[in-house]
Amino acid sequence: MRVLRQLLLLPLLAALALAEDNSIEFVGVPRCGASFSDPSKAFKIGLNSNANCVWHIQRSENQTIRLIFSYFKFNPSSTCETENIKVYDGPSSNSALLGQVCNNTDAVPVFQSSSNSLTFLVTTNSVAFARNFFAFYYFFSPETTTENCGGSLTGPNGTFTSPNYPAAYPAFTYCVWHIQTAKNSKISLEFQDFFLELDQNCQFDFLAVYDGLTTNTGLIGKACGVSRPTFESSSNAMTVVLSTDYANSYRGFSARYTSILPSPPEPDTSLICSSDRMTIVLSKAYLDSLGYNETHLHLNDPSCRPVTTDQVIFSFPLSSCGTIKKDEGQSITYTNIITLSESGNIITRKKIVQITAKCIMENNSTLEVIYVTENNIIQNTTSVGRYNVSMSFYDSDSFSSPVLESPYYVDLNQTLFAQVSLHSTDPDLLVFIDTCITSPQPDFRSITYDLIRSGCNKDNTVVTYPPLEHYGRFKFNAFRFLRSAPSVYLQCDILICDSNNVNSRCTKGCVSRQKRDTSSYSWKTKAVVGPIRLKRDRRAADHLESLTRTEAEEAPNLQRYSFYTLSFVVLASNIIIVVAVILKHHIKCQSGYGYQKIQSSY
Repeated sequence: MRVLRQLLLLPLLAALALAEDNSIEFVGVPRCGASFSDPSKAFKIGLNSNANCVWHIQRSENQTIRLIFSYFKFNPSSTCETENIKVYDGPSSNSALLGQVCNNTDAVPVFQSSSNSLTFLVTTNSVAFARNFFAFYYFFSPETTTENCGGSLTGPNGTFTSPNYPAAYPAFTYCVWHIQTAKNSKISLEFQDFFLELDQNCQFDFLAVYDGLTTNTGLIGKACGVSRPTFESSSNAMTVVLSTDYANSYRGFSARYTSILPSPPEPDTSLICSSDRMTIVLSKAYLDSLGYNETHLHLNDPSCRPVTTDQVIFSFPLSSCGTIKKDEGQSITYTNIITLSESGNIITRKKIVQITAKCIMENNSTLEVIYVTENNIIQNTTSVGRYNVSMSFYDSDSFSSPVLESPYYVDLNQTLFAQVSLHSTDPDLLVFIDTCITSPQPDFRSITYDLIRSGCNKDNTVVTYPPLEHYGRFKFNAFRFLRSAPSVYLQCDILICDSNNVNSRCTKGCVSRQKRDTSSYSWKTKAVVGPIRLKRDRRAADHLESLTRTEAEEAPNLQRYSFYTLSFVVLASNIIIVVAVILKHHIKCQSGYGYQKIQSSY
């Protein structure tokens, strides 16, 4: 029924608008410029190229003038420098400039004088194009106010109506509503009812909606007629303008606005867990989206402060800043909490935000001599990392001088000293050597020999030292594999436990395989160190190298001797051949062979 009623009204509205349009004075070529003294007037202006026309508006009454250009069409290729409308606050173009209208104007221009006179100048460029403008003005007294006309709205949602709604709005109404909601929100504007004068270009009565708190730019849209438009801002501010002329008033509108809260921001944070430190990085943009900055942050220990650059960074040892350690059986976790809250205020309307940072450190790893493992997987504020563990040979049981040579040459049955070191600032950790195996091949796919298995010594030369802080130590006698395998490679499984947990695997020592908790070995890292070789192998290698070097030095001499011998043999052969030819010729001469002169027959 409502739609049908609107359809019936449309012809009547169109007829009324046409009647008003016909009553409007047309000002244009050949008439360029004019002077008006009427209390109000609506007029069209049509101009072509190279126009430079001035209009004056002035009355004797001490009132203010409001001039509205509700429609303008410049040459589309024009610039503001070459084609514009300039409005002056006074009786001539020498008066103060109020502003200008041009092709780039993103608003419905409204100008208000400070006295009873106003001047505007229209300039066009040389391009042939039909420019069209619609303007109207009226005199008014600024102290006269219209009830329910404009204002400031700051709640998360609200309603407002046109003056006199649902009765007809007054003539020459100009109302401005400024709407502002919470930071980071947007505004949605809807109309339960909407009925303004109908016009194709909304020149007479119109509603203009702006994105922001100004009416100079940011026009979202303009509406009139009986449609029920909707608008949405890009920020938390919106301005709504209702402007009407002198004729054909209707019931206006009833509007409702609501604030649109943004989706919860994705946590723009990262967490890095190393063997001895926790590093938490937060972006300033993320903090700003929560309504906080770096001064509102603190860890479990508020004395630990971040370093601020273009990011906010907390970096601290695992055992400091109020970090809570917990043995989870298969891993050890270090947890700290960043709390975001306002301080120094009596009240707050912001929610307290807590960012939990948790480092999950695997408690078993396979480490090899002189090998450091790092593997950080960052996911939001939880990171899985590995302890930094290394293992080295030492030259004595004082464990003061590590062996740096590789391969490591030793004597058969020589005592070798090995130490595992945990590099961590957490003092409450234990290192346990669970299993050590050896192999003649670096991939450990061939035969292997156990030194330690499940904490139990399998070789009768192995001696394990009692745990000492972050160190695990053992010794064994050097050996070699049969079948002439020259090298021995070593690989060990290392467990790391919380020393406060008296039931941890590290405290159980030697455990048979049947009783062993296999869940402790859900994660391993394989790597190889070596080789270990016997010193006699080095002597043999050195001797072989010496022989090779001697042969290499003698080879050039042998080559030179062979060359000289061959040359001598060739020379001797040539001499023998020459001598043989001479002797043969001599023998022929002695046998009567020779030259005889032929006698002449005359």
